[in-house]
Amino acid sequence: MVKVPFNCDSLVEYLKRFNLPNRVMQSKESLKRITFELLEDASNENLKYMEIRFAPLIHTLNGLSVSEVIESIIDGIKEAEEKYPIKANLILGCMRTMTLDDAIYVVEEGKKFLNKGVVAVDLCGAENEGFAIEFKEAIDLARSFGYRVTIHAGEAASGVNVLEAVEILKAERIGHGIGIRDLKEAYDMVKNKKIVLEMCPTSNVQTKAVNSFEDHPFYKFYKDGLKVTLNTDNRTVSNINLTKEFNNVDNVFEMSEEDYKNLYLISVDSTFADDNTKQWLREFI
Repeated sequence: MVKVPFNCDSLVEYLKRFNLPNRVMQSKESLKRITFELLEDASNENLKYMEIRFAPLIHTLNGLSVSEVIESIIDGIKEAEEKYPIKANLILGCMRTMTLDDAIYVVEEGKKFLNKGVVAVDLCGAENEGFAIEFKEAIDLARSFGYRVTIHAGEAASGVNVLEAVEILKAERIGHGIGIRDLKEAYDMVKNKKIVLEMCPTSNVQTKAVNSFEDHPFYKFYKDGLKVTLNTDNRTVSNINLTKEFNNVDNVFEMSEEDYKNLYLISVDSTFADDNTKQWLREFI
């Protein structure tokens, strides 16, 4: 009911597994505790930094405001940072199944938390072609407030969505981006503009975005000079952590120590963290 099997039918089926976890994250206490435990687990896996991506409106079903949701999660981060050698920031997700007004509301409510835990905004969820123009007003507003921008695109749809996410929404990073392998214009744009790809191989195999790990373009993109990072997508639903994610990829592509170092540095440089945090992270190399 929570974890997705590798024989999952599609991205739509994958997303249904979020229903149960979301139902238990509807109070200040649960949001704070789960955030703390997430960072506790991550620190025990030797992670030093996380950007936690979540959709605030999903956690308002029992009456919490968007501000209360964000504040509770920031409280969990602060508690974890005091106890463990890990740092975190937040990316506010706007689901594409929601309305433009919903997205604008999230952006406006999150504004007061910028540079206090919130760093960026994202559009995520089920992907249809042409979504970029529908949410342009919300993302333009977010950028004017000072949000950084990352957009889920090219996960279960073509590279056209990646092209539009960058050209229309001015995305700095793209969640997944697999679709660019079938659209040269999008591929070249991502490469030339040094757009960062947040790639999630395990999730992509599960959602049938790719047929197998061997079919995943992650390593090919990396060797061709694209800015690629490795990510878990969702630790609970995919039953994955970053160590396992790297192992899954290494089992197929047999990456070198230099590859690992380069990927780490790309990830550090691509974070939405401040310069002091980035420098702190570089010291672990």
